[in-house]
Amino acid sequence: MDPSLPQNLEEYSASSTTLKFDRPIPLLRGPIPAGPSDDPSSGPYLLAFEDLPSWAAAYKSCESKIITQCEEGARIGCAISASNKCKPPWWQSLFGWKSMDLNDRERCEDREMEGCLVAAKEKCVSFAKERCAKPFLDARIAVGEREVRNKVVRRMVHMASMPVESTWCELIGLDKLGECELRVTNYRASRFLGSGAQLQT
Repeated sequence: MDPSLPQNLEEYSASSTTLKFDRPIPLLRGPIPAGPSDDPSSGPYLLAFEDLPSWAAAYKSCESKIITQCEEGARIGCAISASNKCKPPWWQSLFGWKSMDLNDRERCEDREMEGCLVAAKEKCVSFAKERCAKPFLDARIAVGEREVRNKVVRRMVHMASMPVESTWCELIGLDKLGECELRVTNYRASRFLGSGAQLQT
């Protein structure tokens, strides 16, 4: 064997020298062309969810993660609170009172812990809704060409029912039907869910 070569070739094998990276996390939102109603100073593109289901999945994930983190923090706080409430008063030792039975203290802590966690869970759910609602209702959702064309078709049906010489088309803007609708690229989530929408889990 050539003495210039390393003795242990396994240390230089592909499996030993290749670094493995985690798969990239897919983007929640992707760039889409801005529509006519979007702020032109923000540039020609903006970030939007692909569709309503992907938006809903991201909202659920956001809410779930915040609730989990909140409950983990609350569990620590509840444990400290239960321990403080169930420990005997400091002044009992001054009068020679018998120390509290450990089993009684354990049952006391269990009761306090359970009640504290129930209250904390309700607060965590409300906190998660509050934190996720505003940004997700303001988030944009891409509108596919088919969805836009369906709206156009519905408006064309109304237009076809009017007399040819009717001026109603001009008054309600149907004469410019193809100029604006087909350029719509996105809507805010609040528009999909209705004005003043309340998110439900």
